[in-house]
Amino acid sequence: MLLARRNLFRDRTRFFLSVLGVAVSVGLILLLSGYRAGVYRQASAYLDNTPGSVVVAEQGIRDFLGTSSVLPPGALEAVWSTAGVERVIPVVSSFVIFERHERKDGFFLIGYDPAVGGGPWKLVEGREPAADDELVIDRTTARQHVIAIGDQVALLDREATVVGLSDETTFWAGSIAFARIATLESLLRAPGLRSFLLVTPSAGLAPEALRDRLVVSGTEVLLKGDVVANDAGLMARVYDAPIGLMVAIAFVIGVLVVGLVIYTATIERRREFGAVKAIGARNRILYRVVTTQAVIAAVVGAIAGIGLAYGAGVALMSWRPQFLVAIEPAAVAVVLVSSLLMALLAALIPARSVARLEPAEVFRG
Repeated sequence: MLLARRNLFRDRTRFFLSVLGVAVSVGLILLLSGYRAGVYRQASAYLDNTPGSVVVAEQGIRDFLGTSSVLPPGALEAVWSTAGVERVIPVVSSFVIFERHERKDGFFLIGYDPAVGGGPWKLVEGREPAADDELVIDRTTARQHVIAIGDQVALLDREATVVGLSDETTFWAGSIAFARIATLESLLRAPGLRSFLLVTPSAGLAPEALRDRLVVSGTEVLLKGDVVANDAGLMARVYDAPIGLMVAIAFVIGVLVVGLVIYTATIERRREFGAVKAIGARNRILYRVVTTQAVIAAVVGAIAGIGLAYGAGVALMSWRPQFLVAIEPAAVAVVLVSSLLMALLAALIPARSVARLEPAEVFRG
């Protein structure tokens, strides 16, 4: 509407501030949502990129990252003897502290058999471990600790040589490193140790059917998707409350900024609104004017905020590569809807002011 646009654009500085407020609010909401999605994606990276749709763990263990799993002896043979099993990848996992240049950090160390699978899915430099004192580590971790291929790191009570660098293997609590199963057996002084079995069903057999067939004493058998969901639940307990609070604060700030700007513009144009009301305009017409002003500011701010979020995400990942900001289309749709809700809430107080306006006020003074 013409009157709405005139009121909004008459003071360009005020309009810019309202757009800036919404852009910062929407950008922050989208950036936080992208960071949260990135945490979940990093947490599931190993399982997402390793074959197998059924996971066999120690009884009572229902996640991959949160706890240690020790399978009972004979579990691997029992799984292989089950009808409908096409492939089994045994892995050993443990969180291990390493030291380099007098700095300590943590590896989520995966022990695997290179002949079977379960190792790095994106090896960007070097090779996979061929000996029991060799490692593949994440390249972001290598960059942070100034580690090159051929360097040694202190791993518990021994030295290990870095022979390869992987990508997409960093996450919020450290990074994933890879070694041969024998390396983990030696480090943990546990010959024959297996933590998880990643099982692929034969062609034509549903993962659910194989899960139901795998009855091995002392084990927990789950679909891989359920394990990923359980890991996400662990992340949610750490991240969702603080991120949700920050998103709520950003939303309230956006509402207040737009509301203040629209309210000020409405108060300054009371005489014009009074004149329009005096010639017969109903309240719903004036409501529409106020709401249109808020929607214009919110939509322009939301578009700017989306661009701000993508730019900030790229900058953050360049500055701190261990953080992944995964802005998803669904999140963009949510913030667009949120910006419209922001506009409607921001229009409430100015709309009430217009509704109480008496036409006679246009003739005063």
